Amino acid sequence: MDCRRSRTVFHADSVFPVFAYRLWKKNLLFSWKMSDRRSLSPLFAAVCDGVLKTGFGEGCVLVPVPPRAGKIRRRGWDQIDELCRYLRFFYGYKVLYLLRRLSTVQQKKLDRSHRLSGIGKAYTLSSKGRAFCDKKRMPAKVIVIDDGSKNNVIEDINKVKGAFIAGNQLQLIFGAGVVNDVYDVFAEYTHTQNMSLGELKEQSNKKQNPIQAVIKSLSDVFIGIMPALLAAALLMGITSVLGGMEVVKTHDTLYAINKLVSLAANGIFAILPMAVCYSAVKRFGGNPVLGMVVGAIMLDSSLANAYQAAQGAVDPEIIHLFGLKIEMVGFQGGIIIALMMGWVVAKLDNFFNRKIPDVIKLLVAPMLTVFISTVLLFTIVGPVGRVLSNGITDGLVWSTNHLGAFGYALFAGIQQIVVITGLHHIIGAVEAQLIASTGTNFLNPLMSVALMGQGGAVLGYLALNWKNVKARELCIPSFASTLFGISEPAIFGVNLRYRFPLIGGCIGGAVAGAYVYFSKLTALGFGTTALPGMAITNPANHGYINYIVAHVIALGIGFIATTVIGKMWTTVNKTGNSVKTEYEVETADEAKKAEVKDVVENIFYAPAEGEVKSISESSDQTFSKKILGDGVVIFPENGLVMSPCNAKVKLVYPTGHAVGLETEDGTVILIHCGIDTVNMNGEGFEVFVKEGQQVAVGDMLVKFDKELVESKGYSSEILVVFTEVPVGNDLKINEEIPADRAIAEIHK
Repeated sequence: MDCRRSRTVFHADSVFPVFAYRLWKKNLLFSWKMSDRRSLSPLFAAVCDGVLKTGFGEGCVLVPVPPRAGKIRRRGWDQIDELCRYLRFFYGYKVLYLLRRLSTVQQKKLDRSHRLSGIGKAYTLSSKGRAFCDKKRMPAKVIVIDDGSKNNVIEDINKVKGAFIAGNQLQLIFGAGVVNDVYDVFAEYTHTQNMSLGELKEQSNKKQNPIQAVIKSLSDVFIGIMPALLAAALLMGITSVLGGMEVVKTHDTLYAINKLVSLAANGIFAILPMAVCYSAVKRFGGNPVLGMVVGAIMLDSSLANAYQAAQGAVDPEIIHLFGLKIEMVGFQGGIIIALMMGWVVAKLDNFFNRKIPDVIKLLVAPMLTVFISTVLLFTIVGPVGRVLSNGITDGLVWSTNHLGAFGYALFAGIQQIVVITGLHHIIGAVEAQLIASTGTNFLNPLMSVALMGQGGAVLGYLALNWKNVKARELCIPSFASTLFGISEPAIFGVNLRYRFPLIGGCIGGAVAGAYVYFSKLTALGFGTTALPGMAITNPANHGYINYIVAHVIALGIGFIATTVIGKMWTTVNKTGNSVKTEYEVETADEAKKAEVKDVVENIFYAPAEGEVKSISESSDQTFSKKILGDGVVIFPENGLVMSPCNAKVKLVYPTGHAVGLETEDGTVILIHCGIDTVNMNGEGFEVFVKEGQQVAVGDMLVKFDKELVESKGYSSEILVVFTEVPVGNDLKINEEIPADRAIAEIHK
C-alpha cells in the first residue's frame, strides 16, 4: 500500500490515474487486462480522451510504454498500443514510439524498491526517441501512458472545481448544484444509500492518521453547538449597537428589548464549557448526558468563580486528597478543559460499559464514570488544561502586543495555505477560548480577509484569461463562493492549480491583515466569514465600516498582485522558455499558422461519389464541431469507399465502418462510413484492406450497403477527417470542389 501513497516517478510533472482501479470499475479493468476483452478498448479510449482534454488541453503527444515481448506473444495484442491507436485515429492525438523495452522481468513480481531501482535498466530510448532528443524536437506536453495503478495525483475533470489528497482521502470540490447528483450516483455504486452521515464519518475516521483524527474531532465538536454560538454573536452585536443609543436607555420598551437581547446573547457563553463537554462526549462515542453532568460540575455554584479568582476577588476553598492540594475553582471559560474532559468521559463510559456485568451496569457504570471524571478534572485534566489554555491565549495576545501589524499580516497571509493542509479546523477551539477569555476574537476578521484575498486572486486570474471560456466557467462560481465564506473552490480549483494566483491572494490577505490591526477590528463570535461575517463583527471602533474596508483592500490587492505576478509569470525567461496561459497558447498557435508559407505538399481526393460539403454540415455534432479535426462530409451515391491518397493503413475498425490512413509525411486521415453504424456490428460492411497495407489513390478500402444502413435508421454520410497534420504544415479544405474532386491540400 505504501507505493500508492508515495511518489514513484520523480522526473514527471504529474502522475495520475485515468481509470481508477476501484469499485465497479475494477470489473471492467479486469476484463480488459486479464480476460482480453478487446471490445472494451473504445471505452477506455473515450475515458482517456476526456481526462487528457480536461487536464492538459490540446497538443498532447502520447508515448506508450512498451510491454514485455512475452506478454504480447501470450496475449496476441498490446493493450496500451491499441489504446493509443484508438486515441490517434479517432480522437486526433499524435503518438510517438520513443521508448524501447530492455528487461524481460515481470514488474508485478517486484516490490516497489526494486521497481524504482531497476527502472533505468528496464527501458531506454528508441531510435526515434534518440533522434528527437538529438534534434531537440521533444514536444512540450508529453504524456507517457501505461497500465499501472500506482498513482497519487488526480487532475481535475469537467464539473470538478478542485481535487486534492488529504491523507488517504480523495477530496473533490464540485460546483453548485452538482455535488448532490454526484453523491447519489456514488452512493448507488458503493451501496451506501442507506448509511447515515454519522456511519459514513465513522467508517472514514477509521482510516485517518492520529493527527487528522484529532483535527477532525475538534471540528466536529463545534459543529453541533455552532448555531447557538452564531446566534449569540449576532445578538451581542445587536445589543452593543442598541446599548449605545440614548433613546434605548430612556425608552422603557426599547430598554426591555435590549435587556432581553443581552440575556439571550450571554446565555450560551454562561454554559459554554457544559455545551462543549456534551458535544465532545457525543463526538467521541460516549453518553452525552454524562458529558452534560460533568460540564455542570465544572460550573457548579459552590466553586469559586474562575474570573473572580483570577482577579483576586475571592479566596477559593482548598481541599487535600491524599496529600494533594486542590483549589476548588470553577472552570468558566475553560473550553480546552471541556474538550479534554469530553474525551475522558467518553473513554471511561465505554470502558465501564464493557467491563461491568449487565446486572449492575445501569447503576454502577454511570456512577463510576462521573466520579472518576470529577477526580481527574480537579487533579490532572483541569490543571493541565488551564496551563494549556492560558498558554494559547497568552501567546496570541502576546503576538498582538509585540508583533503588531506584522503579526497580523503574517497570519492573514498564510492562513489560506493552512486551509490546504486541513489544520484550520483546529482554530475554532482557539477562537472559542479567546472569546471566553477576552470577550472578543481578533482571529476571525484575519481569516475573513485572508479568504477575500484569494477571491481577488481568482478575479485577477479571470482578467488575464477572460477570452478563455473554461476560465470564466471556473472562476466566476469560485469567486461567488468566497463571498459566502467558502474558499475551497477558489483555492483548489484555481489558485493552487495555477500557483501564481495563490501568491497574489496571500499578498492581498497580508495587506488587509495589517489594516485589521490598525483599525482594531474584532469579532464577537466565530465560524463565519466574508459577507455572513458582518453579523458577528464587533461594532466597536467603527467595526462595520472597517470590516468592509478591510475586505475591499484584500480583494483589490489580491486582484492587482495576481495580475502583476501573472504577467511576469508568462513572460519569457532567460532561457527563452515561458509559461503561458491556455488562451495565450491558443493565440500563439494561430499566429504561427498564419506565418506558414503556402507550398502545396499533398493533395487529397474525395474517397466516394456524391455531394461533398464542409464537415460542419454533418448530422453528428462530434464531427460537425470539428472535435476530431477538420475535413469534409460526403453524401454518397453508393457504398464504394476508396483511398483519397497514397498512404499506409494504420487502423481498421473491427466492425469495418472506419479506416485510418497515414501518409508518408505523417498526415493522419480518418474515413468514417455512416453515423452510429458501429451499432450494426459489421453487418453490411466489407473491408478490402488490412492494417499495415500500403494503398494508392483510388484503391478500394470499404464497401457498404447504403440502403441497408439507411433502412436501419442510420445516416449513410461519409466523413473524411484529418485528425493529425504534421507540425509546420497547414491543412487547406477546398471550399469549392474542383473537377478532379480534390477535397483538401497540405501546404508547407
